[in-house]
Amino acid sequence: MENKNIIVVKNLWKIYHTGDIEMNALRDVSLEVQQGDFVAIMGASGSGKSTFMNILGCLDYPTRGEYLIDGENALKLDKNKLAELRNLKIGFIFQSFNILARTSALENVELPLLYNNRFKSKERKEKAIKALQSVGLGERINSMPNQLSGGQQQRVAIARSLINEPVVIMADEPTGNLDTRTSYEIMDIFQALNDKGITIVMVTHESDIAQCARRNVLFRDGQIIENKIVQERKIAKEELKKLPVFQSEKEVK
Repeated sequence: MENKNIIVVKNLWKIYHTGDIEMNALRDVSLEVQQGDFVAIMGASGSGKSTFMNILGCLDYPTRGEYLIDGENALKLDKNKLAELRNLKIGFIFQSFNILARTSALENVELPLLYNNRFKSKERKEKAIKALQSVGLGERINSMPNQLSGGQQQRVAIARSLINEPVVIMADEPTGNLDTRTSYEIMDIFQALNDKGITIVMVTHESDIAQCARRNVLFRDGQIIENKIVQERKIAKEELKKLPVFQSEKEVK
């Protein structure tokens, strides 16, 4: 049975105008991401990868082109429908974690469900606890962010991204603020989620982290110049075994 396309992008352009100057941030970009894929998007600063991810996340509009997510034309939705699509079909993970400082891990994870009227308070709590358990934080559900390490805060963010059972997780430099050991721990979670069939699209500038994905897409000057299957894929669990056990988890300042 052929895999379903979760993301279909066709002939996407993003053009910025500054006075008389026209800048093509994206130039005729086309890409398909199938259900169960794990794609790492790479490229130097200014290559177009961030602009592309903002459009995929329905945070920005292209100048022209097509974008379908889970069969739905994202570019034809009004603001309310677009907000609903973002909340229910996309799980976001950011470099800076973006979790609320004055709320517990549990409350942070519950947050997207507050905009989903299908669940009552008890169900929201049960789903949030289950999500936290799935990322190894079952014992820390009542901890505040300042009581958690950087890696644990990112785990909270991953649990939050899973809470609405989205069709795709979009991660923007999810290991950018983490040391090597913690980065591979996060990739281990991503690989486990992906092995369960969850589709992941991740921006990273780290080639070793990109090797944990199944496919690498390289941007340059607003275009995709490479789209290839990762031949020698790194398995994060194996990479962790190679690292010194004394390396402590810390945030990179």
